[in-house]
Formats: sequence, C-alpha cells, structure tokens
Amino acid sequence: MKTYTLTICGLKRELPLVHISKTNLLANFTFLGDVELVDCLADTLAAQLKNSGADYLVCPHVKVVPLVHGVAKRLGHKRFVVCRKTVKPYMSSPVILKPLPHFPKHVQPMVINGSDAEVLKGKKVIIIDDVVSTGITMQMATKLMAMVGATVIECVAVIKQGDTLLTNIAHLTYLQKLPIFT
Repeated sequence: MKTYTLTICGLKRELPLVHISKTNLLANFTFLGDVELVDCLADTLAAQLKNSGADYLVCPHVKVVPLVHGVAKRLGHKRFVVCRKTVKPYMSSPVILKPLPHFPKHVQPMVINGSDAEVLKGKKVIIIDDVVSTGITMQMATKLMAMVGATVIECVAVIKQGDTLLTNIAHLTYLQKLPIFT
C-alpha cells in the first residue's frame, strides 16, 4: 500500500493513499484512536483559540468529538455541541438543514438537537473539523449555526486537503495542507 508521510505538531504519521476517483488519490487522515495525536492537536488548537472569545465549540460530525473534547477542556469550556447527519431518538425538536440544491448528491443533512440549538442562540461559536476539502460541511455547519441564532467567529480544520473549495468559508484556518494526488 502506498502511503504519504505527514508531519503535524511534531508527530509523523503514515497516511494510506486511497482512490477517490479513477485518476485521483488522497492521503486518508484520521486521528480516531490516536491519543498522542489528539492530545497534541488539542494543545495546538487550544493555544491558537485561547483568546478567541468563543462561547462554544461545535463539531459538524461525531468523528471530531475526541479533538473538540480536548480543545474544550483546555479552554475551560464545560460543554461543546455535536451536529449529526440524521435525527437521533434522543433529540427533542431537532433543527435540520437539508443540503442545498447545488450541492453534490452524496451530501447529507446536518442536524442539531433542539436543546443544543437553544443553548447556542446568541452565542459566538467556533466550528472545528478534521479535514476540509470542498468546504461543503463547513458551509452547512455555518448555515445551521445561523439558523439557530449563533454567530460563527471562526472555522478551524486540522487539514485542508487539495486546492479547491467549492464554497467560500469565512475565517477558515487550518494546521496543515495535504495535496490530492493524480
């Protein structure tokens, strides 16, 4: 298997190259289960965000939870909010954002629990994701925050993959860039 060596926060990781089309490969970045990397990333992001003035951190899907938990803990936040792709049985009065008509067909809805929506109303939030490539997830998360009355003050990704964002993301920062290979 071909790999790409990524050095981030002083740590080296071998990322498998996976096909995303007949001609393109990407380095598959994940930090799930990698305690050392999650802790290092959380330290780095918390240092960058310590003076942001954010009331809450928001993650657009579950796989970012370990990182957002670590950043929230380091910033002294007692809570963060997780968006989901489907309505879950525990949700009361969920707020659902369906993909916009011009988005690719594979894009799923984004959902926030109604009680979380109430907590975020009138608050300043930072959206944290693992990888941004097209920007669609960040755009959807930003629109969902606007729907619930929260103000996104920054969008943060660990990795920006490729050079093409399909949408403009205000206040986007990232730690590392990864190419898409042909």
